[in-house]
Amino acid sequence: MPHLYLVDGSGYIFRAYHRLPPLTNKHGEPVGAVYGYTTMLWKLVDELHKADGPTHMAVILDKSEHTFRNELYDKYKAQRPPAPEDLKPQFPMIRDATRAFSLPCIEEQGWEADDLIASYAKEALRQGWEVTIVSSDKDLMQLIEPGLDMYDTMNNRRLGAEAVIEKFGVPPGQLGEVLGLMGDSVDNVPGVPGVGPKTAAKLIQEHGDIEAVLAAAPSMKPSKLRDNLIEHAEMARLSRKLVALACDVPLPDPLDSLELQGIPDAPLRAFLEHHGFRTLLARLSAVADAPVETHETPGLPEDPPCDHDAYETVVTDEALDRWIAEAKHQGWVAIDTETSELDAMRAGLCGVSMALAPNKACYIPLAHGGSDMFAERPEQLDHDAALARLKGLLEDPAVLKIGHNLKYDMIVFARRGIQVAPYDDTIVMSFDLDAGLHGHGMDELAATHLSHSCIAYKDVVGTGKKQLSFREIDLKTATRYAAEDADVTLRLWQRFKPRLAYEGATRVYEMVDRALVSVIAGMEQQGVKVDAATLARLSDEFSLQMARLEEEIHGIAGFKFTIGSPKQLGDVLFEGMGIKGGRKGKSGVYSTDVNELERIAADKDSPGRVMAAKVLDWRQLSKLKSTYTDALQAQINPETGRVHTSYSLTGAQTGRLSSTDPNLQNIPIRTEVGRQIRDAFVAEPGNVILAADYSQIELRLAAHIADVPALRTAFENGDDIHSMTAMELFGEVNRDTRGRAKTINFAILYGISRWGLAGRLDVTADEAQAMIDRYFERFPGINNYIGATIEQVREKGYTTTLFGRKTHFPRIRSKVQHERQGAERAAINAPIQGTSADIIKRAMARMGPALLDAGLPEVRMLMQVHDELVFELPEGDVEAARGVIEHVMANAAEPAIKLSVPLGVEIGTGKSWGAAH
Repeated sequence: MPHLYLVDGSGYIFRAYHRLPPLTNKHGEPVGAVYGYTTMLWKLVDELHKADGPTHMAVILDKSEHTFRNELYDKYKAQRPPAPEDLKPQFPMIRDATRAFSLPCIEEQGWEADDLIASYAKEALRQGWEVTIVSSDKDLMQLIEPGLDMYDTMNNRRLGAEAVIEKFGVPPGQLGEVLGLMGDSVDNVPGVPGVGPKTAAKLIQEHGDIEAVLAAAPSMKPSKLRDNLIEHAEMARLSRKLVALACDVPLPDPLDSLELQGIPDAPLRAFLEHHGFRTLLARLSAVADAPVETHETPGLPEDPPCDHDAYETVVTDEALDRWIAEAKHQGWVAIDTETSELDAMRAGLCGVSMALAPNKACYIPLAHGGSDMFAERPEQLDHDAALARLKGLLEDPAVLKIGHNLKYDMIVFARRGIQVAPYDDTIVMSFDLDAGLHGHGMDELAATHLSHSCIAYKDVVGTGKKQLSFREIDLKTATRYAAEDADVTLRLWQRFKPRLAYEGATRVYEMVDRALVSVIAGMEQQGVKVDAATLARLSDEFSLQMARLEEEIHGIAGFKFTIGSPKQLGDVLFEGMGIKGGRKGKSGVYSTDVNELERIAADKDSPGRVMAAKVLDWRQLSKLKSTYTDALQAQINPETGRVHTSYSLTGAQTGRLSSTDPNLQNIPIRTEVGRQIRDAFVAEPGNVILAADYSQIELRLAAHIADVPALRTAFENGDDIHSMTAMELFGEVNRDTRGRAKTINFAILYGISRWGLAGRLDVTADEAQAMIDRYFERFPGINNYIGATIEQVREKGYTTTLFGRKTHFPRIRSKVQHERQGAERAAINAPIQGTSADIIKRAMARMGPALLDAGLPEVRMLMQVHDELVFELPEGDVEAARGVIEHVMANAAEPAIKLSVPLGVEIGTGKSWGAAH
């Protein structure tokens, strides 16, 4: 019997758009939704084909915004926001993707997709066919009847009449009556005020349809419901018409033309090659692309779909021992922890999941049950006894532990006396392979590499006030979620591990990044002491300074306004004070971002110059107060008395570490206010803080990478590099020329434009261009390096550091000029900044063993901020530690790389971080 599948394409598109972050193809076009839609459609077609499902299939899309419903009610869908700007250009590509699968892509002017689906469904049923609608849209549930069901791909379940009754309390034939009464805020269907799903269902159950409900309303007992039914009777009738599906739309394509032919190779291959979807290309063909281009490993078998019902809940000692024994026999195991909160230093351990092979995964609950001491607890292992058993596995040197963002799990285990080793981390592997192409969170990687949608955490625990702790989740649900994480981690590892060697990423992973996972876990667990009294005093001082600035700003304006409101500030500056050159965004509000305020503050003739400067000062104080002096006090861990920042190895595209809670990278370096905040980071009694900072490391690396003899010689001789550049460019050295030379030295390495440099130096664009030309004339190696780097990125799509770290720049071929130029500027600096990041990471990995070998176990590395490492150590260890730290940092590149310039290290000590500078 023919079986027609009708795919609600619009639902697929928006799911795909929100599932993946913004992605661009090799042409610089946005394709995040296109990629997600293609993988979802492919998975659907493939699964249905294997299940011997459809004989006929079509994707139905919305074509027009104006339909007969707008004639009935001009406010229909009036509140819907327009499609996101980066989604609009993807609609034609999504149609191309559908046709690449040789699937009909049906849309019709004047009709919604739901009406086309209804019409095709009714005609197929009339001819005796079976019908399945691929959607979970409630409006389409009205169509369910014998011979027609719905397939909810998000939850992988079939929906029949029972599902409608369970959800809405009425069978599909009466669903339109319920929808008409309750209305729909998304589509702006009015319904009857005060009538929700439960009330609507109860009324229809009692009376049968809307007309019967309205007829009975006058005889109902007095209530707000009765009054609303009477007052809004016409709106109820209108709403019933709006939610009704048109089932008699002329079919654009006849039913017989929808026959499913299977996935053809040629059109799909052409589509995937056009967009550069390498992972999907590798799936299409057994022959892989070139080694440096492919994102899939040749010959790797395709995994089976995740089978959540196959996962085991381990609640007996015998079962746990069996899993541990098998992991030890195999030699590798994927692990993950489920905890009570995100802060690893405060989190309670709810359970541990493990995976040994695809779909061979388990969850070991350890602390499930309500928080109340009288709450019922499900059957589970004893927390301490189970951890004692797991300790032997997690510390076994013969078993590789595989995790995703394993740093978090390491801290959770370390707080319980377990040191996880050896290990692989799939988030770091992904970053070392594909930095710049996409994010590296598990959900995104599962969608990108496995075509799998992970169970969302919020779907397990809920959101808002009703959100539960993971310990309160029933064991079946907890197992499906937790074991899936370990299963997906293992599958990702099986794909990434061979790719490291195949794509030349083994060097940076093994020599730079992998060792950092445990090092950073140790630093985060160590934390740093902050003086709460100093922070409180600074917060008070910042409040007084902000109040003074507010008074001065209001005095200039002549009236009070909210300085933190961009709209009010923009109106004051550009309309009240008449400043020229203001630019409005799409919302109609003037831009008052930092660039705009700095432009106004630098204009000697601007009437808003003084106000803009004071607003910049006010904003900095406000940000520092909220981000540091206020927030740091709340972030002091009550158990340790210290602040524990969280580092990310994948947060910065070039390989630099980033940090959050608090963000240590954004504390101002050279301002007095920044120094005051660093003064609050202190040592314990009897200890001191030691700060070790690489001196001008990026300029030194530029001298090596770009092969600039003059710069190399200056660094070898210990000369002042900025004074040397001033002499080369301006013929004299004084405070002004040295300052300009310093700006130029660093700006050139960041690919600055003539206009950017003009703004920094307060000169004309022509004067700035003359300085750039003179710089390249005196240091031709820098110009050659910039040209070669941009050429490499345009050809290959990525840059590399001295240690082989790749950073991809997909927007390098963008048709949008500012996107393309932005990619070029970032690419110029990436090899230099990335190599700098690689070197300090190598120093961090070697530091602990070097200090132990020197008999300095009490010297603890606390923080890494840009090119600086911060330690806490006993006062008596300072001299010995200084030598070890300087030696490790100065020689961190060797023996892998022999630099042609020395790496300078500046070291200072003091009772606080600020005093150490």
